[in-house]
Amino acid sequence: MSQPPGAMAPDAPAHPVPDQFALLRQRRFAPFFWTQFAGAANDNLFKFAFTVMVTYQLSVGWLPPAMAGLVIGALFILPFLLFSATSGQLTDKFEKTRMIRFVKNLEIAIMALAAWAFLAASVPVLLGCVFLMGLHSTLFGPVKFAYLPQVLNERELTGGNGMVEMGTFVAILLGNVVGGLLVAIPGVGHATVAVACMVLALAGRAVAQFIPRAPATDPGLHINWNPISETWRNLKLAHGNVVVFRSMLGISWMWFFGAVFLSNFPAFAKEVLHGNEHVASLLLVVFSVGIGTGSLLCEKLSHRHVEIGLVPVGAIGMTVFAVDLYFASRGLPPHAGHTLGSFLAQPGHWRVMADLALLALFAGLYSVPMYALIQLRSAPTHRA
Repeated sequence: MSQPPGAMAPDAPAHPVPDQFALLRQRRFAPFFWTQFAGAANDNLFKFAFTVMVTYQLSVGWLPPAMAGLVIGALFILPFLLFSATSGQLTDKFEKTRMIRFVKNLEIAIMALAAWAFLAASVPVLLGCVFLMGLHSTLFGPVKFAYLPQVLNERELTGGNGMVEMGTFVAILLGNVVGGLLVAIPGVGHATVAVACMVLALAGRAVAQFIPRAPATDPGLHINWNPISETWRNLKLAHGNVVVFRSMLGISWMWFFGAVFLSNFPAFAKEVLHGNEHVASLLLVVFSVGIGTGSLLCEKLSHRHVEIGLVPVGAIGMTVFAVDLYFASRGLPPHAGHTLGSFLAQPGHWRVMADLALLALFAGLYSVPMYALIQLRSAPTHRA
């Protein structure tokens, strides 16, 4: 099931080894990167605009503002729990570019429904669209990680994964910021969000048309439509490869760690740092830039190989700067409510931002090598 650490993925073509930014000029990577970027941006623009709408603009008796973010987040994650294993089977069975285009067509249909719901201010329909967008992302996830080792060789795999992770967090950041700004436009905010979601969905589908063909790795696979038994089978399969299984656990822990920070930025900014919503947005920017920087550094530090030695370095860095963040945020003087300017004027707050940026940077160093290692060491027929 596994192969030697230094071996090239058997289905990756033997291209010359460019740096990770040069991949953005190559057809085997660039259309895929921008398709993924547009999808992640659309997910977050839609979710954040909807969250702001039900938190600040609408009065929905059965969905209290304090619960809106939690409910929307849970609905988006639910399809991952239910259908990830089935999505992996579909990706292994069918040609990957065909799967990508199907998913982007699905996104256009979902966003058309969401656009109507934004204009009609229909909260139940928008909640349904959140679940459907989670399903869209669930279908795309296995394709994303199975496509890369088919088109990148071993020396490009870390850089390619670093670019994708950097792009994902930049897209998350831009989606949240743009969604929050658009939905707040007086009078036309909901219509503007509807248009933006449709434009991103159409742009993602247009770019997906240029992704080169990526053949199926197991076309004879029989699909098991029972998500529970298939999830259990996948876990048993992964457990048979110690390297893959431990990397899966490590990545899952990193996403849990990151989700704790991302979900608590508003409360942390308000209750601990005494800042307004712009301060919370600044924390998201700092965190996203840190993750992106760490992801891009992986290729340089690993000398263009899959280097698992970066993982303990990343874990130590995350721990050290998380602990220092705790001490840096203790005992800050009370304040009626910092604006962005007054927040940045306080020297103590720069230590908080430095801790957050470095914590995120080391999270990038921690996760990217494990993504690459899973792709390198998994059997091609079961990679997705």
